[in-house]
Amino acid sequence: MLQQTQVDTVIPYYERFIRAFPSVRTLARASLQDVLGQWEGLGYYARARNLHKAAGIVLREHKGKVPGEERAFRGLPGVGEYTASAVMSIAFGHPLPVVDGNVARVLSRLFCLDGSLKREVHRLAGRVLATGDPGTWNQAMMELGATVCLPRTPLCSACPVSGLCGAYKNGKTGAYPVASVQRRPRHEVAAVGLIHDRRGRILISRRPEKGLLGGLWEFPGGKVQQRESPSEAVVREVREELGIDIRVDRELCRVKHAYSHFRVTLHAFDCVRLRGRPRALGCVEWRWIRSSELKLFPFPRANRKILELLETANRSE
Repeated sequence: MLQQTQVDTVIPYYERFIRAFPSVRTLARASLQDVLGQWEGLGYYARARNLHKAAGIVLREHKGKVPGEERAFRGLPGVGEYTASAVMSIAFGHPLPVVDGNVARVLSRLFCLDGSLKREVHRLAGRVLATGDPGTWNQAMMELGATVCLPRTPLCSACPVSGLCGAYKNGKTGAYPVASVQRRPRHEVAAVGLIHDRRGRILISRRPEKGLLGGLWEFPGGKVQQRESPSEAVVREVREELGIDIRVDRELCRVKHAYSHFRVTLHAFDCVRLRGRPRALGCVEWRWIRSSELKLFPFPRANRKILELLETANRSE
């Protein structure tokens, strides 16, 4: 959960997740939908899918015990260098350096590194590692960066290693780490339909498990193409995804949402099915559900924003 996510954000999700799945066995035997439901809102859903797969492997191949051997642990789904080093050093005492953004910032200032050279940062992290107690050392380095060696206003007077810091000695803490050129995230426009049948139910569909937001449920729709209005896009997308024709009655709301590499403006429309029976053409499955059941399904955050806006509007009427 700490991959690409701040500790304060993670804590309530972690506590809720552990209550739902207190052991490897309960996690492995849970359905992916239940796991995604507990993860909903935390983002980067591939982490949840990989964690679920890893729990299954640990249960089947390691008798429910997380392997303490580095090669076996690295073979689990979703385990990269950061996760492997953190778990192996903190839980099992392996002398492996952990390098996250905080540690990289500490090292870049200590050694006045030119540029964000990952290989050099990892080399230095291994060089300074206290091999006698690597877990405590790694946690201390991460904590130093998170609470003292801050990005914009480092608390150098409170830093236990300021006397060793090249950037501090030269009065150039603001120059490190050397900033990389940030690309402006692309912007996309998408449209979804809250499609009702004669019984007042709403149509939802589930995304394929691979890819962005894999395995989550959503309101049918997709990206708006060039020279196409959002209302035209939702009619086309629903036909391609579910094989039905719909009528757009009105636009309900618009929401903005940011992902790691792009931003989206999402138009939500109130729609009615005209013809056809839904088929899973561009999705894994579909369901007609009542509005009271929406909370039972894991949805992307952007879809939840739509529901929150509509609930707020209904309460104010």
